[in-house]
Amino acid sequence: MLAQTLLNEAREGCHVIATAESCTGGLVAGEITSVAGSSDIFDRAFVTYTNRAKAQMLGVQTETLQEFGAVSEQVAKEMAAGALARSQATIAVSITGIAGPGGSGTKPEGRVCFGLAWANGLRTETVDFGALGRDRVRVASVDHALQMILHSIRHDAHESLAKRRICAQELRSL
Repeated sequence: MLAQTLLNEAREGCHVIATAESCTGGLVAGEITSVAGSSDIFDRAFVTYTNRAKAQMLGVQTETLQEFGAVSEQVAKEMAAGALARSQATIAVSITGIAGPGGSGTKPEGRVCFGLAWANGLRTETVDFGALGRDRVRVASVDHALQMILHSIRHDAHESLAKRRICAQELRSL
């Protein structure tokens, strides 16, 4: 199970996760917290389905929403950065997209934008899952978001062995 693997590796790397979700409506948070012990690595979730919620809860700029629309890497970037800044997390993932039905020529059904923020970086990407149907797009989005977090944690693990040792010592002293 991907969420269990994520829990184990986040715990080992002393990572704490936050999510900022739009089209998935909290499903990423639900997947992570379905695993016993997830409170060790999960801080909070922001479900920001409307543009107003994105602005109020995450600090997404109204200008960004107006210029690029909610389904854009620019908004995903601001969502992830906002979730990181408004939590105790070390990694925040964001998701905004068109699960369906519907869409447009420029933003088709199944297009989902992701953001990932951490202390030293921020990245975004867009995935066109296609018109798989609402439920399947949302499930695919959850899986993709978990994979993004896991990849980031694994990358960090190679760069920060010393950090893990200090964290392990801190955990033993609790």
